[in-house]
Amino acid sequence: MTSNFLKFSLLIFVFALPGKPENVAAQTTDTLKLTLPEAEKLFIKNNYQLIAQNYQTDQARAEIITAKLFDNPELNVETQLYNHLTKKFFQTNSTDGEYQASLSQLVKLAGKRNKNIQLAKTGVKLAEYQYFDLIRTLRFSLRSNFYKTYYAQQSAKLYQQQINSLQKLLTGSEQQLKMGNMAMKDIIRIKSLVYGLQTEYTNLENSIEDMETDLKLMTNIKADANLALVMDPAEEQSYQLDQTVYTSLLDSARTNRADLKLTQTGITYAEKALSVQKANAVPDVQFSLTYDLQGSYPNKYTGLGMHIPLPLFNRNQGEIKKAKIAIDAGKNLLNQQESTLQNEVFNSYKSALRTESLYKGFDKNFSSDFDKLIAEVIKNFKSRNLSLVEFMDFYDSYKESTLQMNDLKYQRMNAKEEINYVTGTTIFK
Repeated sequence: MTSNFLKFSLLIFVFALPGKPENVAAQTTDTLKLTLPEAEKLFIKNNYQLIAQNYQTDQARAEIITAKLFDNPELNVETQLYNHLTKKFFQTNSTDGEYQASLSQLVKLAGKRNKNIQLAKTGVKLAEYQYFDLIRTLRFSLRSNFYKTYYAQQSAKLYQQQINSLQKLLTGSEQQLKMGNMAMKDIIRIKSLVYGLQTEYTNLENSIEDMETDLKLMTNIKADANLALVMDPAEEQSYQLDQTVYTSLLDSARTNRADLKLTQTGITYAEKALSVQKANAVPDVQFSLTYDLQGSYPNKYTGLGMHIPLPLFNRNQGEIKKAKIAIDAGKNLLNQQESTLQNEVFNSYKSALRTESLYKGFDKNFSSDFDKLIAEVIKNFKSRNLSLVEFMDFYDSYKESTLQMNDLKYQRMNAKEEINYVTGTTIFK
């Protein structure tokens, strides 16, 4: 009787020893504590994809400069190479020499220059909307990955605590086995649970490493940094989906979605391109001023010329047709984009409602109540009202319930980010 009591008392003692502190990983010298606002600042400043897209916008602005430039005048000069009568080279005197020169300037008609300027300005808007849509997409990936990594780190802390506590329990139990106070089957049961937890923990750590790698790439944080993500618990409570209705979300999407504006601007660009192609069907005029020493009549001839092609066959029909087709294609794409937008907003809203309903169905005192239950389980285990197997089952249930709660919290926060993404806004901070 005394031996059994000592056995159970020892088990409870080693099991109740404090485990590894939750923030051990966050105390290393290479640890970088990172909040979501800080991650977003680094993302906007350092993300290579955004920087590359910015270059595209700058290139589009340079096209405006090109469109504003006038054509350069052309200077043509011709001189006599060899005079076979005088047997001399390069004679340019007025008696035996000859040379001629002309200066020409192309004048574009039908407002080609202004139309090309307007086309280039629309191209800048296209590049800007491409940049904004890239930000929208990458920001969603950043924030979603941040939440997923954060809650995965919280789950990893739970594994650390359980593994450390069970390893202490295993050490004490093995000592009791040597004293004859513990059955081998109980040792095997504890070892099996420890090995199972260690395997799950290793797989989780590998997943966290992959998620952290994505975060580092998006924010340009050095590869060997140890990230400890920080989130204000109040952030979970500030998100209230009930105050938002579907119609307002749909209106926000139509007003703010950069990809929708990109498609609309694409139609405008095609219309301006059609205007340019129609203008290109109008021939341009080239004026020239010519001087000829002796090759024309009279000597020292001065002439004014005009060159203009006759649009009898090529009136730019092919390019005009292509531009018209581009407009029709853009309108069709816009209709598809509208349909996609409506479905994305509706699906995200309904998914968020389901997740929110599930979250609210959980008791907010779940964690504290389960902690009290575990304390009662330990008390009953010490009083020998529970077997070791039953005790371990309760312990495993606590782990599974905590992991499910962390996953549900992630799903809930990710749902709000999906709504922000499909509406192109930051309705939910």
